[in-house]
Amino acid sequence: MSSPAFAALDAAGLNLQAVFDVATLPADVRAGLPRTAPRQLILVGHAGPGFWRALLQSNTTGAHPMDDFSRHVVAAWLAGLTDMADVHWLYPGETAVGLQRLGQLAGWHHDSPFKVGVHPGWGSWFAYRAAVLADTHLPITPRAELLVSPCQSCEGTPCVSACPARAMDGDGFSLPACLANRTRPDSSCATTCLARLACPVGTQFRYPPEQIEHMYSHSLAMIRAHLKQTSET
Repeated sequence: MSSPAFAALDAAGLNLQAVFDVATLPADVRAGLPRTAPRQLILVGHAGPGFWRALLQSNTTGAHPMDDFSRHVVAAWLAGLTDMADVHWLYPGETAVGLQRLGQLAGWHHDSPFKVGVHPGWGSWFAYRAAVLADTHLPITPRAELLVSPCQSCEGTPCVSACPARAMDGDGFSLPACLANRTRPDSSCATTCLARLACPVGTQFRYPPEQIEHMYSHSLAMIRAHLKQTSET
């Protein structure tokens, strides 16, 4: 999955890496980057529970421990590259960057009914942790050639039937139905996603319950803050 150049990232559970030549990125992706962007874009993620274990061992605290830990590890790794001259953080950061678009270019996932990308191996149990522009000279990562989407051969679509909001019953995914259900006081999806848990792909890579609760609690807080702000304007 990785080359020796990424050993420090692998050791921290950041076991997904893709290096892009900025000059050859599609126009829609380049349009969102700084005009004087460094030569390479490095996308870093994790698949499976290793990242969570490394995070706990690091004793990272604060409001955003996943982001803080990821940035610390990636920054230390970049500092160890002798040819590294300039770095611009896209994520975590203030620059709007399409992480899923980059993931598609890397060949990391197919679309799924519940709108979390699915890989034939690790399923939906992966996440983007960093996107950085840097004047590095790393080998460009060939696009991973995925097999046919596992959703195409899925029998019974358990993710659809497991969703209490019935968000996938119609044509496509109903985000309003999902959000309305998640923000209910008695919601069974407040700190998890039952549709995602029902997906049979990559269950051996499933995050531990504590990681799932942490991630979905954080997203729920963001959803509630956004809805409150919207209602006040």
